[in-house]
Amino acid sequence: MGVLGFTPMDLVHLRLWTLVTALFIHSSLTHLLGNMLFLFVLGRTLERVAGQARFLTVFFVGGIMSFILSVPFYRRDIFMVGSSAAIFSVASADMLITPMTFSIIFLAPVGAVALLYLLYNIAMIYFGVSGSVAYISHVIGFILGLPFGIVWSKNWRGTL
Repeated sequence: MGVLGFTPMDLVHLRLWTLVTALFIHSSLTHLLGNMLFLFVLGRTLERVAGQARFLTVFFVGGIMSFILSVPFYRRDIFMVGSSAAIFSVASADMLITPMTFSIIFLAPVGAVALLYLLYNIAMIYFGVSGSVAYISHVIGFILGLPFGIVWSKNWRGTL
């Protein structure tokens, strides 16, 4: 993870590229596959409806800002990697734009999948579950995606 993962100290030392590279580094194959599954289920509708540019905007803004806003919650030397928080941003935007799009993988509307996964992360924070998962970053990512979804859902019927 070395020079590609993000640590809070990267902001101090101006290693700002890690805010982007860390989105594409994962701690394990299961971490990567889990993120890709959720990105496929929760992101493909957003890209189809909102377009590639808007999809990429919410993904990168959500991911980068989640890393930055998570700094106060984690030790200075901890590596943050993965696209989970960015995917949460995508999920919350998608949830507001197309809440009833049905996921054949989860057998539920994408809005319900996004909310259930958010509630799971909040429960993990509440019960003090720690380890290598940045639950707080996930919740921050979800919150960051909401303004995109609110603005774009108002335009959806017109010229999204």
